[in-house]
Amino acid sequence: MAGLATLIPVVVVGFFLLTSIFKILREYERGVIFTLGRVGRKASGPGIIILIPIIQQMRKVDMRTLVHDVPSQDVISRDNVSVKVNAVIYYRVVDAVRAVVQVENYIAATSQLAQTTLRSVLGKHELDEMLQERDKLNKDIQEILDGQTEAWGIKVANVEIKHVDVDQSMIRAIAKQAEAERERRSKVIIAEGEFQAAAKLSEAAAVLAQEPGAMQLRYLNSLQEIANDRSNTIVFPFGMDDVKSFLNRG
Repeated sequence: MAGLATLIPVVVVGFFLLTSIFKILREYERGVIFTLGRVGRKASGPGIIILIPIIQQMRKVDMRTLVHDVPSQDVISRDNVSVKVNAVIYYRVVDAVRAVVQVENYIAATSQLAQTTLRSVLGKHELDEMLQERDKLNKDIQEILDGQTEAWGIKVANVEIKHVDVDQSMIRAIAKQAEAERERRSKVIIAEGEFQAAAKLSEAAAVLAQEPGAMQLRYLNSLQEIANDRSNTIVFPFGMDDVKSFLNRG
């Protein structure tokens, strides 16, 4: 029993030393090794990493693309419309050493930066732009985040705005605005049509005034159309010049 009692501590110490000395990193992991508090220039891994107990410590970093939901943010657009906007960002660590040394928690830091950037960028645009130009806004937010996280060894690959929620009262106001815009366009189109028709009639009148024969042909054509009508009463129109000529003869 005494031999077993002395063997157990030895086994425990040996197991502790083995786990402290040998570390296994997966393909998507890198290890940032600190030697007496100093970090190396490059991260280690993947594979087996040998550490000197007590003298060296290692911190693992996941190099895969991470997906993070940006919580819903209250944003006031440039045209003073209050909306709630949420988004999702895709990013990954490209430099494990900087991700560990330059920032305390790169995941939390990237999340907070994404929230403030989302509010800042969308607050410079009107509601119509938020709803219709999402691709442009996504690109603007992604470029800003990527530039600011570069010092942390983070690469922001993509940003997607998921939802832009508008209050119900604002939805009704937007619907009224859209209806008024459609009515305005309808009136403009009708006015343009009337203007073009009037211009064509003016051109036709000018042509008929220059060619008396054309006026007679138009007169005969009108008589033919009247003759084809089934009404019992037929009115023969006369021009004022013809009436004056008849009166003068009388």
